[in-house]
Parts: sequence; structure tokens; C-alpha cells
Amino acid sequence: MSIRLLSTKILQNSYKMQQKVQTYIQKHQLLDPKDRIIVGVSGGADSVVLLHVLLSLGYDCIIAHCNFHLRMQESDRDELFVRNLANDLKVPYYSIDFDTIKYADEQKISIEMAARDLRYAWFYELLYQHEAQAIAVAHHADDSIETLLMNLIRGTGLRGLTGIQPRNHKVVRPLLCCTRLEIEAYLVHNDLDHIEDSTNATIDYQRNRFRLEVLPLLTEINPAVRQTLYDSLDRFEGVWAVYQQAIDRMKQEVIRNESGIIKMDIDSIKRQVHVPTLMYELLHPFGFGPALIAQITEQLDGESGKVFFSDSHRLLKDRKFLILSEIEEDTAGEYPITERDTIIEQPFSLKINKLLVAPGFQVSKELNRIHVDASRLAFPLLLRRWQEGDTFCPFGMKQRKKVSNFFIDNKLSLLEKKHSWMLVSNGEIVWIVGQRMDNRFRVTKDTTEVIEFTIPAV
Repeated sequence: MSIRLLSTKILQNSYKMQQKVQTYIQKHQLLDPKDRIIVGVSGGADSVVLLHVLLSLGYDCIIAHCNFHLRMQESDRDELFVRNLANDLKVPYYSIDFDTIKYADEQKISIEMAARDLRYAWFYELLYQHEAQAIAVAHHADDSIETLLMNLIRGTGLRGLTGIQPRNHKVVRPLLCCTRLEIEAYLVHNDLDHIEDSTNATIDYQRNRFRLEVLPLLTEINPAVRQTLYDSLDRFEGVWAVYQQAIDRMKQEVIRNESGIIKMDIDSIKRQVHVPTLMYELLHPFGFGPALIAQITEQLDGESGKVFFSDSHRLLKDRKFLILSEIEEDTAGEYPITERDTIIEQPFSLKINKLLVAPGFQVSKELNRIHVDASRLAFPLLLRRWQEGDTFCPFGMKQRKKVSNFFIDNKLSLLEKKHSWMLVSNGEIVWIVGQRMDNRFRVTKDTTEVIEFTIPAV
């Protein structure tokens, strides 16, 4: 082939991939032609191609390079390569050094997670400093396939089957439409220098094992497995869009938002097509894990007053609603209740009502409402957190029991224990609020006056 024909072929292949990326950018609305972009460049093949394509398409790019100091001299070699690349291209360049191992030890996280946290935190700093509109990183189609397989192995919802997303807030991934083979061909066609990370050839990292061992094995079973998985990702993305539309419609039927308090109609939830799936979509965004969501789902027909906690939210199971509210950090720790109080709002809403025992009076069996023999209370009462060593006589029993053992018997999580409140009279626990009252304060045949304590439905 003549040099002229070879040059024409190179230009055609380069143009074809650049247009493919531009079409993908437009389809997913990743970038605007006038955008300034922070481009993460490690010096490897993927990031070098990403930078070259974006510059060829006319985008205003700023190169950002992280030196994590994890590979001895190689890390410094990478930094020098990227700096020289920026100088050759006359593109603004910024770099930063991280003590990644120290950060991982301090945060008690993996090296991979530490590098990711440090990298993106600094990218966002550059974004705001330079008034850029996006952070471009070089994930490609093969990375998305590996993510799909990894999610399948460790367990995933439907979203996990769609692989890596083209956008995550300000982070965009323009090369997700390109395979690794296309990227390598682009390097050759354009005679682009790059560097190889020696750790890419090891199986010390989970992703490398999928790349170097799992995918080659799958290719032996089905030589077209990569194309099959590419196509599957597209289909899963479409299924996800339909699924999300259905979930959004169900949420509109189920949820009421009243002044920051989210109420979920239990009867409406039970009418939906697949209750466990809907419950996951309702509660997972608020920090509730799959096991706890399953427990809550089982309690939809259970008694009122049961409370569940995530790290950030409290869920009360009322008669007609699941009532979700944000947990506010308590600093006071103790709250007195005087004999004149009829309602308190801190640390939560609690109504106090005096009642005379009349014929036909029924003692409450609800978790969020109790009736106490008024003659046995000594005001002021106190609301406080559970303390190690607390004991009480659970309703229906005569012997004392450690509150900690009560928690264990009732399988309370650490969060539920942390957020448990005690109603106390003269040093004795009257009620583990929302869970069990003390037998010594129960209403008897001799009781003439009761005090009713209620956690009201919102």
C-alpha cells in the first residue's frame, strides 16, 4: 500500500472513531462544544486516546494527573510522561502527589478505594477552580463489561446490569462507546505514544482477574462473548429505563411528602405488582439495606409502632403508613417531662394524656401507645438514651431483665439500640419507647387513673 493510501486510511479510521465518540457525547448530552473539561490522564493508552479525541473534536481541555506513589519509580515516570505530553500539545497541565497508603490506613479502606476517593476529590477541586463544566475519564466498553460481570458475581440489582454509566454528576465517560480493540487501533493509526502500567499484568486486583482470566475463559466458551455482552448492556439499559419509569409511577401512587416527612401508603404498596422490589426502591435510597428492607416488608401487616433505623433515617410503621423522617443528631441526651406537660417535641413528638378508668376502658396493645397506672409514676419523668446496665420488668413478667438482653432477644441492630429511648420514673424504666413497657407500671383492676403516652402518627 502506498504511503498516500496508508495516510488516507489512518485519517479515515481516526475520523470514524472521533465521530463515534461525538455522536455518543451528543446522545447522552455529556458535553457542550464550548465546555472546558478536566481530563484525567494517567499516561496509559485509554486516557491518551481520550485526550487526543477530545482535542481533535475541538474541546477546551485541562490535563490532570495524579501521582499515587504506589509503583515506586514507575509512578514518577508516568508523571514525567504526562507533563511532557502536555507541553508537546500545549495544553494546561496540573499534577498532584498523594500518600495513598497512609490515607487508606487512616480511613480503613482499600488502596483502590483510597486512590479513587483522592483522585475524584482533587478533580472536583480543579473543576471549580477553573470553572470547568465536566471531568472526563477514560472508561471504555470493556471496562463496562468487566463491571457487569463483577456486579453479577457479588450480587446486584437491575441497575448493576447496565454497567458503567456515561455520566455521574460532573464526571463523564465519552469512550464508553469504544472497545479496547478500537482504542488500540486508534493508537496505532495515530502513532500515539503511551505508557504501560505494570500492575495491569498482575491478578492482585479483582478487575484484573476478570480481564486476564474470566473474560478469556468466557471467550473460549463463546468466541463472540464480548460482542454479546456489549449488546446485552444496551438491552439492559433499555430495560432499566422502562423499569425506572414503572417505579416512578408506583412511587407517585404510594408516597406523600408532607413538610419533609415522607409517608408511604401501606394499602397502596400492597396493591403493586411486586411488593419486595418496590420496597427496595422506596427504602434503599435512604440507607436501608436489603436484609432490613425484607424485615420491614414482612411487617406491612404487623402491629403499629415498630421503628426501623438506617444510618440517616427513622421509619415508623403506623396503621396506614410507613412514616420516614431524617434522624437529627441529639446533643442534649436527657429530656424531663413535668406533670403539666401534654405534649413534647424533643427528642421526638410524644403526647401525654390523663384519663379516668371508666367502664369498657381498653388498655392499648399498640407499640406506639401505652397506658400506665398514674399512681405509680413520680414526676418529673425523664426521657433518656439506653445505658449499659439498665434493667426492667418486661410487660407480663415479674423478674427483672437486662435491657441489653431484651435487645438481643428481639434481634435489634446496633442502630436500633443506639436510637432507643427510655421513659424513666424515679430511676426505673417505665417504657422502652415503641417496644415494651414495664410490668410494674401496668394498669390493674385497682387502677382509677391512667396516663396515656402516644407517639402520634404524622
